[in-house]
Amino acid sequence: MKDYPDRMTPEQARVFGEDVLNIVSQIPRGKVTTYGHIAVLAGWPSHSRMVGRTLRYTPGAEKLPCHRVVNQVGRMAPGWSRQRTLLEEEGVRFKANGHVDMLRHLWEPDIN
Repeated sequence: MKDYPDRMTPEQARVFGEDVLNIVSQIPRGKVTTYGHIAVLAGWPSHSRMVGRTLRYTPGAEKLPCHRVVNQVGRMAPGWSRQRTLLEEEGVRFKANGHVDMLRHLWEPDIN
C-alpha cells in the first residue's frame, strides 16, 4: 500500500467526515458538486475517494442529498441507478453521454 505524506490521524478523519456531511447537506436542489470539490472544501484535496467512502459508509448519510455528488466529469456513482432519477426530479439535465451537464448545474459555494 502506498504511504501518503498527508495521511490522516483518526481525529482528522473524524473531523473530515463531519465536514463532508456538512458540505453535502448544503448542496442546493438542482445543483451538483464533485467528490474532489468536497475534498478541497474539507481541506484535504487529495482525498476525493474518501469523500465517496464517507458518503457510502456513514450511518445516516442516506438522509442527505448524496445524489447531488458526482465525479469531475458529471458521471454518477456506479451501481446506483436511482441517482439519475433523483437528479432529474430536481431539474438536473444530462448530456447525450449520460453525464450531468456540469456547466449548467455545478455548485461552487462562496468560500469567503
